[in-house]
Amino acid sequence: MNIQFLAPRHTLSIRASLLALALAALLGSAQAAVFKDAQLEALQDAGKYGELEQLAQARLNAHAADAEASAALSLALSLSAAGEAKRIEAGAKQARLCVEQHPNVAVCHLAMAQNLGQQMLSVGMFKAMRMVDSLKAAWARTLELDPSSFTGRVQLAKLYLTVPGMMGGSVSKAKELEAAVRSSQPETARLIRVFIAAEAKKWDEMERELALLKPSKESAVQDEVREATLQLAQQFLKDGKELDKARRLYEGLLRDQPSKAGGHYGLARVLAAQGQTDEAIRHLERAKTLSDAEDYPLDHRLGDAYLAKGDKAQAKAAYERFIANKRAKPANVEAARKSLAQLG
Repeated sequence: MNIQFLAPRHTLSIRASLLALALAALLGSAQAAVFKDAQLEALQDAGKYGELEQLAQARLNAHAADAEASAALSLALSLSAAGEAKRIEAGAKQARLCVEQHPNVAVCHLAMAQNLGQQMLSVGMFKAMRMVDSLKAAWARTLELDPSSFTGRVQLAKLYLTVPGMMGGSVSKAKELEAAVRSSQPETARLIRVFIAAEAKKWDEMERELALLKPSKESAVQDEVREATLQLAQQFLKDGKELDKARRLYEGLLRDQPSKAGGHYGLARVLAAQGQTDEAIRHLERAKTLSDAEDYPLDHRLGDAYLAKGDKAQAKAAYERFIANKRAKPANVEAARKSLAQLG
């Protein structure tokens, strides 16, 4: 999945808002701790959706009223093959069944929200617009049934911050979600404040709140911190005037989440901008070996780095690999095509 940074809702087109919203739902909770059952949790946390599907189906065959198994089956179907319409529809059907049979179990509504996020990525803009209310209702019900849910609270807050007001966006409602747990869940509240600051383009405030977050081993928290850090670093990187700030953020991400590609990717961008091409290439190559490498346009940036170095053969090979990647973002593909064409 390609990383999308959460942008302030007033700067987004409706199409971009919907895309950011759908991806935020998936990115923020695909790795969240959602199951009480240790086996189910371990499989979904590792992204082993094929095994999760098998285990969930076996549990349901033995005990049809197993709510967690029902939700797990929906998640496995929805997430195991992104964009595969038949499996997404099967996941939607299972999520509806889970909610119908267990209307007061939070994880069923979470599974519904996850599936809706996948659907929104695969349909047209107008149909996706009609899904926003359903997505909001799914996250709201998840939180209502489980007020301690980190995922439910953060995703609902991000929903309010991401979509335009005409589609139900509301900064004040996001602030209410933050205020409700400021004492009981201070780190959750602080993370929501990070995204509120981002919506207001208060980058210094966002940086301060991020710096005060305590390191966490929870994958759901790490996912959100990584998203926010990448968003803020991108702001510092894009005009080339605050590269030192961007570098500190990427280095911190690399230190705290060494198994993720984001720190290496971002640091490579800074190094390339500073003319340290060989070091940039080293970090990009390292990023390619990590589990979430496909979330980033690594070969595109490798092509740029090799081109800056004067190695046209390596640049061409990298651009061609990137263009052939069906999961690559169209904007990056277009840029890579232009660069490739200039090579002749």
